[in-house]
Amino acid sequence: MKVDLGIWNKLTWAVIFLGFLAGIALVAGSYVPLINQNERMRRKIDDLSTLIQHEEDTARNLRESIDAVQHDPRTVERMAREILLYDKPGETVIRYSEPDGSSEPDTNQPR
Repeated sequence: MKVDLGIWNKLTWAVIFLGFLAGIALVAGSYVPLINQNERMRRKIDDLSTLIQHEEDTARNLRESIDAVQHDPRTVERMAREILLYDKPGETVIRYSEPDGSSEPDTNQPR
């Protein structure tokens, strides 16, 4: 024997369906902060990976420079000439410098 409950049966199913949707919304809402935190951490990992790559390049360049100074006498000679301004005996060295801008303007130039 089947009893027709009319609108109450439909309302019961609607309440169950809305309760199910509310449960899904609560679960999804509780994961939103975790998803945002995960995204921030991924961006930070990317930034740190870029920084690590830059530092590894710097370390490699410094290792190459140290190796060149330790094993290549021409490198030591070049550095002594450039940095310490040394020259060989009997050698004439002409050094140029950039103008500092404080010199007098040329008055022979037309204005």
